[in-house]
Amino acid sequence: MNIQTKTPGASIKSAGSVFLRFKSLGVLAIFVVLVVLLSIFSHDNNFIRLENIRNLLSYGSEFGIIVLGAGILMIVGEFDLSIGSVLAVTSLVFTLLFKAGLNPFLAFAITLAAGLVTGLINGLITVKAKILSFVATLGAMMLWRGTTLLISSGVQMPADTSSYKAFTFMFIGNIGGVIPMQAVWFVLAMIILYFLVHRHRFGNWIFATGDNSAAARSMCINTDAVKILAFMLVGFLTAFAAGMQTVHSAAFSSRAGTGWELRVIAASVVGGTSLLGGRGSMVGIFLGALIIVVIENALTIARLPYEWTYMVYGLVLMFAALLDLFIETRKLKSA
Repeated sequence: MNIQTKTPGASIKSAGSVFLRFKSLGVLAIFVVLVVLLSIFSHDNNFIRLENIRNLLSYGSEFGIIVLGAGILMIVGEFDLSIGSVLAVTSLVFTLLFKAGLNPFLAFAITLAAGLVTGLINGLITVKAKILSFVATLGAMMLWRGTTLLISSGVQMPADTSSYKAFTFMFIGNIGGVIPMQAVWFVLAMIILYFLVHRHRFGNWIFATGDNSAAARSMCINTDAVKILAFMLVGFLTAFAAGMQTVHSAAFSSRAGTGWELRVIAASVVGGTSLLGGRGSMVGIFLGALIIVVIENALTIARLPYEWTYMVYGLVLMFAALLDLFIETRKLKSA
């Protein structure tokens, strides 16, 4: 009888293959461990207090909705550094329209259209002018931030929609007094985009475009259109989050979204999205956003200076980039 035994090296290689194939499970494990540790060791159990969880889910979901779109754009192989500025300018659009007397639903719809336009501009400049998305969206970041500061004069504007009960509840209400509507929208967006990316033909186009644009074009995939639509999706979701954030805070701030570009990229990479494009999952991106939100919340609870967040984001991003490099190397060796 022929008995086969597995060597330790083979076991390690097998474990590595499982890790490469199911990285989202690894991200989930990191998230669970992080939550458990914070629940146990946070001062006076502040992390698991109902008020803190509610704040984490509301503010974190506004950020997470943007991460979902930015993650898809990274799978396509592009980046958007103008997210924070688009958040600010679309928040300004909503505030000005609402103050002008427009119904908040109509003002919100126009705000979403404005977000689509910013994404369209980024996409056209990147694709048609053949400019690197880093450069194109860096210019857009400065343009939209400057426009926001110029129009608003850098001052805060009130935007209290509380008199419109249905509108306010739809975006910042609470279900059962516990679950904020922002979290509902976040989960709903993840589900919709999951089926779009992983269960629809367009998702195949996204991965093919990010993995090898030339090969995708040879398969008659309009890679330019795919990239432009991905940019527009980011603009749309950013405008959606901007509207929710404005309603949540009942005010517009010209500093809204400052530094969000780094946070979004860090969340996407932590969630398993490749910096080179062509690899990622909506579940992983969703969990990556939650991890970044939880880390920031932990720093706030610990009452550390805000400067620490930049250090943490930098360390997280560098670690995630090294992990991504390791995975790509293993992928090439196993090919």
